[in-house]
Amino acid sequence: MMPDTSLDNAYANAAYIPGGMDYPAKWQAKAAAYREGMLEQGLADLNITYGPSARQQFDLFLPNHSPKGLVVIVHGGYWLRFNRSDFSHLASGATARSWAVAMPSYDLCPTVRIADITQQVASAITTASQMVSGPIALAGHSAGGHLVARMLEPALLASSVAARLTHVLPISPVTDLRPLLRTSMNEDFKLDDTSAAAESPVLMQTRLPVPVTLWVGAEERPAFLDQSRWLAEAWGVPEVIAPGRHHFDVIEPLEDPESAMLSRLLG
Repeated sequence: MMPDTSLDNAYANAAYIPGGMDYPAKWQAKAAAYREGMLEQGLADLNITYGPSARQQFDLFLPNHSPKGLVVIVHGGYWLRFNRSDFSHLASGATARSWAVAMPSYDLCPTVRIADITQQVASAITTASQMVSGPIALAGHSAGGHLVARMLEPALLASSVAARLTHVLPISPVTDLRPLLRTSMNEDFKLDDTSAAAESPVLMQTRLPVPVTLWVGAEERPAFLDQSRWLAEAWGVPEVIAPGRHHFDVIEPLEDPESAMLSRLLG
């Protein structure tokens, strides 16, 4: 199947965000500063292994007293790029509210398939759940939003872990992978009709009975507004359209312990 350039454009973000190309460097600087500060306080446990490959690791950030529970934040990047260390600062809001935060990396396409990444994230959550007791809340951005939504497929997580889930927050997620079949990115994804459908949250026939909130920026590309709305409608769950936010700054409220986003995630 030949790529559809109009779909490539529809799912492009950086070119349509003022200063979009500058965001990764800004994220990395904020993330490094946050990690350094947490390490100095003895509140960071880095590079915890949850699987056999080098990228199957997570970082765990702790509050300064016994955590209320565990938040797992899954990074985006179209399953093709980025690392947990680019987004460490997003843990700051939840740790300030006395939650521990695990931030996993995972193998990237084309080294693995998206279905493999889904299984890796489930393994990361399972390993982190053994280190922190109490409720578990999941948040993920873009491809990470897809991955946390997939965690609601029954049997992906052990029942003992699934029973601890209290809220799932897909932020600007990709929820129907079928349009990606016609993008040039599929050279790396190697999706076909069957695998795209199997990995699409909008097509999940059953899901765990866990509260879900979709969160998307009002200034996002239309394709991402569609992707969020499709899942909200398919699952009958609430959707928050954040005024003035685009695909790159929509995640910033995770840094603010008083934000509406964190209040929705943590209660």
